[in-house]
Amino acid sequence: MEILFSDFFQRALAGGLMIGITAPLIGVFLVLRRLSMIGDTLAHVTIAGVALGFLTGFYPLGAGLIFAVVASFAIEKLRKAYKSYAELSIAIIMSGGVALASLFFTLGKGYNADVMSYLFGSIYTLDNTDLIVVGIVTLAVVVVVTLFFKEFFLLSFEEDAASVSGLPVKLLNMLITVLTALVISTAIKIVGSLLVSALLTIPVAISLLLSRSFKSSVMLSVIIAEIAVVGGLVVAGIWNLAPGATIVLLLIAFLFLTLIGKKGLPA
Repeated sequence: MEILFSDFFQRALAGGLMIGITAPLIGVFLVLRRLSMIGDTLAHVTIAGVALGFLTGFYPLGAGLIFAVVASFAIEKLRKAYKSYAELSIAIIMSGGVALASLFFTLGKGYNADVMSYLFGSIYTLDNTDLIVVGIVTLAVVVVVTLFFKEFFLLSFEEDAASVSGLPVKLLNMLITVLTALVISTAIKIVGSLLVSALLTIPVAISLLLSRSFKSSVMLSVIIAEIAVVGGLVVAGIWNLAPGATIVLLLIAFLFLTLIGKKGLPA
């Protein structure tokens, strides 16, 4: 139990709690817009940036963040170019991210072990710089979503209606995508790029089953994510398990229990 009071665990808890706010907060808009897979895409691109960061000596998380933001602009451009096949933009950028990551892995063989920690998460290695970056992103996401909540809501359910009503659809689309890039690039050190999509989508999937309104769904998804982060970290700390995997498996367990409970309820 001593591990729960150690400095590195407290930093991990602080970082996890912040990502537990931002990931479902952005994830709910992605799920409603049927863009759940964008999380995996930007995670792969972020890993390419992290690998380049290790290769050049640049702050890895910063490099990953830059790559993710650039990729978010590219996704929006491609989505507009292929309006009837918007999912192509995700597939194209994901392919480019994987290719770049593979190239940088080949060039920097000595750094592969460090990059691997970003694939599966290394929340216990969060330092003060990481926490500052995560904190800034968390503040930015909360402020922007609060200011544009109604606009994001309309955009998520009916983009054409949002455009007709005079909303700056292109700007709002870009804003959501950039915020997604920021969240994912800061979350990969916590849950890993291979699992980050789960934190974006599973809390939202659970809340959609339980909530009766959009606002309650948003709030519930954040609460579920926070419970999973705290519970997963405590379980991982006590039994010496992989924290990222523990958090995600706990979320999946919540989802199965919710589905079972819903089937047992009267229609």
